[in-house]
Amino acid sequence: MLFENQAIWITGGGSGIGRAAAIAFAREGASLLITDVNDAGGEETVAMIAQEGGRSLYRHADVTNADDVSHMVRLIQEQYGGLHATVNSAGISGTYDKPLHETDEDNYTRVMDVNVKGVWLCMRAQIPALIQSGGGSIVNLASVAGLIGSPGGSIYSASKHAVIGLTKSAALEYARANVRVNAVCPSFIETPMVTAITEISQKMAERTVKGNPMKRLGHPEEVAELILWLASSKSSFVSGASYAIDGGLTAG
Repeated sequence: MLFENQAIWITGGGSGIGRAAAIAFAREGASLLITDVNDAGGEETVAMIAQEGGRSLYRHADVTNADDVSHMVRLIQEQYGGLHATVNSAGISGTYDKPLHETDEDNYTRVMDVNVKGVWLCMRAQIPALIQSGGGSIVNLASVAGLIGSPGGSIYSASKHAVIGLTKSAALEYARANVRVNAVCPSFIETPMVTAITEISQKMAERTVKGNPMKRLGHPEEVAELILWLASSKSSFVSGASYAIDGGLTAG
């Protein structure tokens, strides 16, 4: 199996892409720590993995809380003997479908705290543990909104551009320590977060499909396959990259 005897921490594993990645990693033999603030979703992910014979545990953890993050690193080391790869997928969209001048400071603060500070805190704690294990891989969940502009989602887009900046900088800083850092940039994927956004307006729901060259939304399982490749030794010479997985949306 691709991840046998490897310990992997996935944030935001209670639903969507994080859950799909957790299930895919478990099928490849990984021992998983799944964290989220959605306890019901996290426990459900663990139950789904257990049904397939996988090994995982769930803990409530807020990625914006440095103590929570540090405790999770210690926990996975105690439970599984180390840390070999991480997927930082916890994120929020915040207020969407509003022009910049109508967005408020609370929305800005919350989105930046979760999407940027959360990734920074996680990487800050994860990298020493990965080095201690002999190296490893970090996969950060960015977005196509981190590669291009996002009308109506300026703050979200800014946060995902920041994630890509953190990813590239960390990749350069830790390349010689055998720690690879990459970002995945999905377009609209069939997840609870996207459903919440498209339910705001029928116009936006139609635009997400009509605006995509493949005329459909992506599936979490499709993103999970890219995440697994980036976390595995099969991508051993890949670091600092930001991969669009968007049905060709950013090709034009």
